[in-house]
Amino acid sequence: MELIVFDLDGTLLTRDSTLSPYTQETLSLLAGRNIAYTVATGRALHGSMGILEGQGFTLPQIYKNGAMVWHPQNKDYTHKHLLTAPEIEKVLNTFIAQGVAPFIYTLERDNSHAVYHPPLVSEVEKEWLYELSNTRGLLTLPLSELPGDVEITNISALGPQVVIESVRDLVGSKEDHLVAYMGSGIIKADICWIDIHHTRGSKGGAVSQLKMDLGVERVICFGDSDNDLSMFAAADESYAPDNAKDEVKAAATEIIGHHDEDGIARFLRKRFSL
Repeated sequence: MELIVFDLDGTLLTRDSTLSPYTQETLSLLAGRNIAYTVATGRALHGSMGILEGQGFTLPQIYKNGAMVWHPQNKDYTHKHLLTAPEIEKVLNTFIAQGVAPFIYTLERDNSHAVYHPPLVSEVEKEWLYELSNTRGLLTLPLSELPGDVEITNISALGPQVVIESVRDLVGSKEDHLVAYMGSGIIKADICWIDIHHTRGSKGGAVSQLKMDLGVERVICFGDSDNDLSMFAAADESYAPDNAKDEVKAAATEIIGHHDEDGIARFLRKRFSL
C-alpha cells in the first residue's frame, strides 16, 4: 500500500486557499483507483474542514504540523503533542521581548480549536486575527480569558523578517524541546510568520506513525516549506512544487509544477496514469 501525503497551503491549494476543479477531479480519480491519500498541514482541523469536505479525505489527517492526528471516522484525535506550562511561559516571554503579539492555539474540551491573543497593535496582526476568525472559523478570545488547564498545541506570531528571525533563533538556542518554523506571504509578501511546536509534534513523526498504524509500505509526500522537511525525510518519495523554498527543493526527489498551476495534480495524473 502506498500513501500520498499532501501539504495544503502553497502545495495542494491555489494561492486563494482553494482546491481547483482540476485538483478536485484528480482526487476523485485517485479515490476511484483506491489510491490512499491524506493531508499534513500547519492548519488546525477547523481551518481545513471546509476545504477537504467531500474530497475523499477519509484516512487519519495530520494537523498543526504534526502536533495532532485526527481520525475522521472516529471524530477524535489519536495523537497529541502539547506544549507544557514552562515551555509556554518561555515562548511568551520571548515574543513579548521582541514586541510581537503571540497567538496561542488551544484544543478545547469539545475537540474544537480556539486562539487566544493579547491586545493587538499592528495592522498585520489585526488582519491575521480577522483571517483566523472569519475565514478559518476559529474561536478567537483575549489572552486574559485563557483557562489555566487548557491544552496548548502551538504558538505563532507575525512580523518583519528581522524580528521573526530573532524569535526563531532565541527559541532554537534555548529550548531543546521546541521547534520553530517560519515563512512569509500569508498576509503580505514582506511579513514573516513563525509557528512554535513541541519537537515531537513534527509532520515527519506523524507520517511515520501513520505509516505504522495503517500498515503502509511506501509514503509519497508533497510540500513547499521548512515544516515539510521532516516529512520529506520520513517519506520514500518527496516532491516540491516550483514555488517551494530552495532548501525544500534541495531535499526533494523531484521538483514539479507550480502550486497555482495544478502542479501536484498534473504530476499525479502522470505518475499514476489517471
